[in-house]
Amino acid sequence: MPEWQPVWLSIKVALVSLIFVVIFGVLFAHAMRKWEFGGKAAVEAIFALPLVLPPVVTGFLLLILIGKQGPVGRFLEEYFHTQIIFTPYAAVIAGAVVAFPLMYHSTKAAFQSIDTKLEDAARTLGANEWRVFWTVTLPLAWPGLLSGIVLSFARALGEFGATIMVAGNIPGKTQTIPLAIYFAAESNDMNQAGIYVLIISLITFSMILWVNLWARRKHCAVPTKGVF
Repeated sequence: MPEWQPVWLSIKVALVSLIFVVIFGVLFAHAMRKWEFGGKAAVEAIFALPLVLPPVVTGFLLLILIGKQGPVGRFLEEYFHTQIIFTPYAAVIAGAVVAFPLMYHSTKAAFQSIDTKLEDAARTLGANEWRVFWTVTLPLAWPGLLSGIVLSFARALGEFGATIMVAGNIPGKTQTIPLAIYFAAESNDMNQAGIYVLIISLITFSMILWVNLWARRKHCAVPTKGVF
């Protein structure tokens, strides 16, 4: 039987990562939709980098940043006498960084699909920007946001390359499902690796299936006008 610690740790890491991904993904997508400035294309290219770079490269860059010799790592060590590297917090950071592009691009596409006339109508009725965002923009963009949430969670849940660079493989502490699969297979324990593969596949499949069924029900619930 497999150890369940990697399963629970992976779910916790993915959920905590998702909190940061949703907050920053929505905020940045909304800001980039509204603002035009020089270098915007370069900023969006940076946002997309974790999606196209090999995860181990992303992990190396994070290691440079939050490692003991990195600016963030030195700051934490000097002023708080603590470190992020090789802790579950590092796994959260890795998961959030690699999942962020999925949330950002899904949210941005959802925002761009909104009819701006509906937002303008709310403004003419006296709603300020904050109220327009919460009562008009977010509800209309919700299907796209939900897809981004599910994809981001699945991506954080399955993160391997960046995680092993900054969190390592410490059983009982930083070993997530993908790490457990890799090292079980490396030690020729195919049964345990197969069980972990089945677990993570069922989790991600169930989430994607639920979103697809939800979207289908929502689509079917929209009334259509007959053509006469």
